[in-house]
Amino acid sequence: MEYQAYSIRKILDAATSGEIRIPAFQRGFVWEMDRVAHLLDSIYKGYPFGSLLFWRTKQQLAAERRLGTFILPAPQAEYPIDYVLDGQQRLTSIFTVFQNELKPEPNPEWTDIYFDLNAGDNPQDSAFLALENVEEAERHRYFPMRVLFDSVGYRANTDHLDKAKIAVIDKLQEKFKEVTIPVQVLKSEDRSIVAIVFERINHLGVALDTMQLLSAWTWSEDFDLLDKFRDLRDELSDFGFAGVGDDSDLILSCVAGILAKEPGPETLLALNGADVRAQFPRVEQGIRGAIDFLRTQLKVVNLKLLPYPSMLVPLAVFFAEPEGKDVVYNSATYQRLKRWFWRTCFSARYSSQTRKTTIHDIQQVELLKNGQPNTFGDIDVKIDETFFRNSFRVGAAATKTFVLLLSNNSPRSLLSGKQIDLDKVLQSYNRSEFHHTYPRAFLRDQGYEEASINMLANFCFLSGAENRNIGKKKPSVYLSDLGGPEHNIEETLASAFCKAEEFNDDYEFFLKGRLARLVAFAEKLMG
Repeated sequence: MEYQAYSIRKILDAATSGEIRIPAFQRGFVWEMDRVAHLLDSIYKGYPFGSLLFWRTKQQLAAERRLGTFILPAPQAEYPIDYVLDGQQRLTSIFTVFQNELKPEPNPEWTDIYFDLNAGDNPQDSAFLALENVEEAERHRYFPMRVLFDSVGYRANTDHLDKAKIAVIDKLQEKFKEVTIPVQVLKSEDRSIVAIVFERINHLGVALDTMQLLSAWTWSEDFDLLDKFRDLRDELSDFGFAGVGDDSDLILSCVAGILAKEPGPETLLALNGADVRAQFPRVEQGIRGAIDFLRTQLKVVNLKLLPYPSMLVPLAVFFAEPEGKDVVYNSATYQRLKRWFWRTCFSARYSSQTRKTTIHDIQQVELLKNGQPNTFGDIDVKIDETFFRNSFRVGAAATKTFVLLLSNNSPRSLLSGKQIDLDKVLQSYNRSEFHHTYPRAFLRDQGYEEASINMLANFCFLSGAENRNIGKKKPSVYLSDLGGPEHNIEETLASAFCKAEEFNDDYEFFLKGRLARLVAFAEKLMG
């Protein structure tokens, strides 16, 4: 890190020539005009007003050409360029107040700043004001700061003043000409270091948006990464990607897995922007293919249902192909993909060392895709009834795995026997669509504790309306309410891993039978 001192004149010249630029990943100018006036007051009175942080690099980024009310010309010099990482609001304020070579663009948010010659020496009150219009009669009191470094404008706005006031303004000009602004210059071509620095110095406490940084590094006139992600987001919005910011790390991990064979947004910062642009159709194909496979083959109709979101990454790698081309795979590969999914879910192997596990699976799924020997899906897991004795908690991975298991057994409504519309029921995925098979109120009356009542093995697809209809009835009573001439009760109960004879109000007998069937189906899913 190098420390330098910039005069206001140097700031103006460097910004105008393109030596200093605002990178596209920075926010726009958001200060109120009163805050700009207070900044000038701090400079004038010698109060601390903060420093600037520049990143000096030869890399060409997408840069904002607007600075305050001015459209900047194209850079006059070759790289390196100083990109502003911190202090953008201060730099924009100083530039817009004092710049006099460029013609300002209309901006209703910007108001000129004036020095109040009658302000006196009060250390608390500001001697600078943001005023929209200054009447001719007020020109003896308010001096426009925009002409402080403009010799012609300076004379025009001081000729009408007496010597005492001219002396005050001369002293004002002297102070602003002599003041130096502390600048820290980060010289590095290592993007990961820049990302860390940007995150740590952000005084608003807002985490670094890696997607915006990456967008700046991959930008070209006909390719905006943020636009690409917005389009992809809109296309996949019903799968749970509701906004660019939502799950952006997961999307970026898919991109990194496809392009760099490692997950994590930080991996992308080392990639060549041109390569990202060229390979982006593969990324889109990979994510689309992975989501389609999850939806149609595994009943994962929403991202919220995926027990471990990082599982999306290896699947995206498998389905990544150039635009217009689909992955062709045989039955054995299809079975191995499903085997990997279910064994990963039931083993909870993505609950720790996620990065290491994902890298391993990326390597093995590429071997599988290329028809080479691999261990993809060879996961040692022993499933028993213990898994289904976990409590039903909507956000838990075990609960999501259990719901997907139920979904893959063609579940029917207990009361009507009709096929459950999984897309409709699971899109919202919340507790209201799942209730106790043996009613909670009944079991409480029998003296059972909550841990036993609320285990996974006692839950099934049961809407709130159906549950209210059942109420506190004994299972033997509400079983008799089922039926009708076209309702095959045995098939309906089998779709929920139940049997009619187990609705005899004996909870332990019911659990024993259902647990055995749940374990057997889990083993079948895992191959």
